[in-house]
Amino acid sequence: MPAHKVVVLALDGVYPFELGIPHRVLGSAGGRYEVLSASMDGQPVRTDADLTVAPGHGPEVLAEADTLVIPPYTLSPASAAAPDPRAVAALSRVRPGTRLVSICTGAFLLAAAGLLDGRRATTHWALADCFRELFPQVELDAGVLFVDHGDVLTSAGAASGVDVCLHLVRQDHGSEVANQVARLCVMPPYRDGGQA
Repeated sequence: MPAHKVVVLALDGVYPFELGIPHRVLGSAGGRYEVLSASMDGQPVRTDADLTVAPGHGPEVLAEADTLVIPPYTLSPASAAAPDPRAVAALSRVRPGTRLVSICTGAFLLAAAGLLDGRRATTHWALADCFRELFPQVELDAGVLFVDHGDVLTSAGAASGVDVCLHLVRQDHGSEVANQVARLCVMPPYRDGGQA
């Protein structure tokens, strides 16, 4: 079978650590996933640190994704409520049935695009009040590490991206493969507890 294609969409102000999580975790699953990075326009992306990254693809690769991951990016009050229109347009390239995954502030883009309406979701606890104010139609649970709706998954900040990616491996290929990935990445296969 061909590898499950995962596209990681790097937005302006992306957090480098979280940008690398899907590559590290899913890429450690013995070739079961093909993980590609993309930007909204095929150009390099400024991170929230003192570096710029050059994803290998433009938005056209989103149409090929089996799973789309949106890592966190720097938010301003304006961009939290109304993200870059190019980012929303990029989401429109995704095929119906593509699994969507957000890490931390990536949930703001999904919510602004209406993809979390009527769903339970999470994001970083420190942004919960802002998220609830902007997106009252989303049932926010700021206490959990991630929420799985099958076709849409949201996770909290930073290392919870590792948790949700391991969860994807566990759901797709079982606990034995997820445990092997966790061992390769030197992390626990499952973390109990929540954001507190």
